[in-house]
Amino acid sequence: QVQLVESGGGLVQPGGSLRLSCAASGSIFNIYVMGWYRQAPGKQRELVAAIRSGGSTNYADSVKGRFIISRDNAKNTVYLQMNSLKPEDTAVYSCNAELRARGETIRTYWGQGTQVTVSS
Repeated sequence: QVQLVESGGGLVQPGGSLRLSCAASGSIFNIYVMGWYRQAPGKQRELVAAIRSGGSTNYADSVKGRFIISRDNAKNTVYLQMNSLKPEDTAVYSCNAELRARGETIRTYWGQGTQVTVSS
């Protein structure tokens, strides 16, 4: 069974930085895309950043130049380095992976989410 486990959330002051990690574990054949989504209270979930197995990335306009997504394919782990954080970045951040488990078809998996709060 595949699991995605996130870590690294917390409380940070405006202008500060946080680094989120998400590790995929289980009987994984291949991971195609890994990404981060966020959902603030009263708002729809939105894509923050995604990275493909070849390394190409895309970002939400609101985080370009501040957030950096990276992945370690050997560890099946994706990272989100968040810099110059703003109060509007406050949300639950969830890891997402499009992958194929052994003996199964490609499907999307989600982590449990981690709270990021930006406040003074």
